[in-house]
Amino acid sequence: MKTIFSVLFYLKRARNYQTGPVPVYMRITVNGKRSELTTGRECEPSQWIPSAGRMKGTKENVKTFNNYLDTLRAQVDDAHSAMIKAQESITAESLKNRFMGKEESPKMLIEVFEEHNRRFEKLVGKEATKGTLSRYKISLSHTQRFLKWRYDLTDISLRKVDHQFITDYDFWLRSERNCGNNSAVKYIRNFKKIIQISLDNGWIDRNPFVKYKGKVKRVHRACLEQKDLTAIELKEFSSTRLEQIRDIFLFSCYTGLAYADIKKLHRRDLTDRYDGEIWIMTNRQKTDIPTRVPLLPMAIELMRKYEHHPRCSNTGLIFPVPSNQKVNEYLKEIAELCGIKKTALTFHIARHTFATTVTLANDVPIESVSAMLGHANIKTTQEYAKVLNMKLSKDMLLLKHKIKTRV
Repeated sequence: MKTIFSVLFYLKRARNYQTGPVPVYMRITVNGKRSELTTGRECEPSQWIPSAGRMKGTKENVKTFNNYLDTLRAQVDDAHSAMIKAQESITAESLKNRFMGKEESPKMLIEVFEEHNRRFEKLVGKEATKGTLSRYKISLSHTQRFLKWRYDLTDISLRKVDHQFITDYDFWLRSERNCGNNSAVKYIRNFKKIIQISLDNGWIDRNPFVKYKGKVKRVHRACLEQKDLTAIELKEFSSTRLEQIRDIFLFSCYTGLAYADIKKLHRRDLTDRYDGEIWIMTNRQKTDIPTRVPLLPMAIELMRKYEHHPRCSNTGLIFPVPSNQKVNEYLKEIAELCGIKKTALTFHIARHTFATTVTLANDVPIESVSAMLGHANIKTTQEYAKVLNMKLSKDMLLLKHKIKTRV
């Protein structure tokens, strides 16, 4: 990045100054920001030329004085040229330190990343979530492994993070870590935040992401068709644990709530609205966006089934929800017992099923579905609508019927 810098000499009078010589200071300005230091010389104000930043006169002592200031200016020029050659970040402060022989310790990538994560962790529960913190921690771990793989280092100067570094990191995520496109792009985006922090703080002056073009690809969002949903509903399980997981999964199918939101769902999140219906009124844990869902009869029935469960009656929680890992493990058993082989059954499929099979396929407006899902952007909801071939077929049959009746 091109820097614009200048050097100015001026007299710096003390607040209680009355008469006598005044210290001469040198001001270094880089891109509008200043840094000052004393020259170690003094001058009578009456002998000083402010516009020239020099002592006036032609005597030998005046020439020696002005030559000294010229020497300081030349040394600043040399320091500036050396920093450009070394591709160092140039600020008024760093240029002053270079001129004074103080080598500024470069900011290190992992050091900055770790500090970001420490600060982020303190915001969890306030304006950040555990899930996001977990992703940053994984991203840090990937970055550390990449440094060891590519450079055999545990840390690296931020100044050495360039376009080649980014493309090599992207390649490593895809090849060595076997990340899919979307996962690789998301890890790189987490890494990009650390670079942006470094740019904002002036630790680097070049953005290595300028020519990086990572894009998330649209993926097919799997969901259950009505026959699969019915099979799960009607299945009788000999195991209480499977029945419990099935009920929690079905509740998600009929409300669109994600696993984390059902796990924390409390009686206080339920309210009787003006329409006399029971509503869920809460905020999504992932995004903190409000979610407002009027409950369907099936959801109410599932909810009431666990009113007297010891864990629920003691805590006020709606469901006794085990860990996400256990839930998905048991869902595999449920899928096998119900003969569902079309897709790998995970808890998040319930949310997709609510968006498609339960709502959009039954003519619920997409704006309403988006609000119930707690989406910040309706484009996210539109991704679900693209898998509804059955709905498209139904709409076209209605259109054909209308056209026939006109003829």
